[in-house]
Amino acid sequence: MKKILFFFLITINVFAQSKISSKDWKPLFNGKNLDGWEIKIRGYDLNDNFGKTFSVKDKKIVVNYDAYDNFNFRYGHLFYKNSYSYYRIALDYRFVGEQAKGGEDWAWRNSGIMIHGQPAKTMGKDQDFPISIEVQLLGGKNDQKPRTTCNLCTPGTNVTYENKFDTRHCINSTSKTYDGDQWVHAEVEVLGDSLIRHYINGELVMTYTKPVIGGGVVSGFDPAMKPDGQPLTSGTISLQSESHPVEFKGVQLLNLKGCMNKKAKNYKSYFVKADNSSCKF
Repeated sequence: MKKILFFFLITINVFAQSKISSKDWKPLFNGKNLDGWEIKIRGYDLNDNFGKTFSVKDKKIVVNYDAYDNFNFRYGHLFYKNSYSYYRIALDYRFVGEQAKGGEDWAWRNSGIMIHGQPAKTMGKDQDFPISIEVQLLGGKNDQKPRTTCNLCTPGTNVTYENKFDTRHCINSTSKTYDGDQWVHAEVEVLGDSLIRHYINGELVMTYTKPVIGGGVVSGFDPAMKPDGQPLTSGTISLQSESHPVEFKGVQLLNLKGCMNKKAKNYKSYFVKADNSSCKF
């Protein structure tokens, strides 16, 4: 039965994608400036872009630490202005240069796409990470050892993984290792509080379900923003600054709101026909 259901899901997903054209994808980043985005860096007020941590250069979002004498746990996040529930987000990323002085070992060539996150304005001044699901982006160390990317991390959240409620903070994907400064294409499919899938260069590398608020590895938050056990049905999208320079380009979103068959018995992820008038690409 599980094999049949899996085949059905793949068939429906392929059918839906075949109805979607490139024009249905909408850019979140205009390639010129950070209009439509908000900045929150630990220890600073909302939209205080300390040292121009986040900037735009050559149609890329650039995360750099040129003005930092020491990173000093100043984690930062660049939030898109809107929240979403059912969607696909895609972007290209690459790590460049040297890690900021004071960055932690685990943060070397480490960044992330935060999804189902809290609004930027609700973060505490000294909060380190938004309560969210993190699609962790990692670069290889050129040491012939695996270092997967598009992993799952859970600041203030939990998920169900391989049909079990999982409280681990980070779970590795099945991706390849990407060394050096090469561009890598990441895509995330987010279907409310039912199903989330990560893709690297078009390859499915991570699947999990039922995201909820809960767990730890987040500090400085307003307790009212962390009602443990509450399903995560929607939230913000943000790009992370964790002490290693990183660049993003081609940030775009396919809004799947209104394209889901809410009467599906097993998952809320069954697509209806893409020509349905309720679809809002």
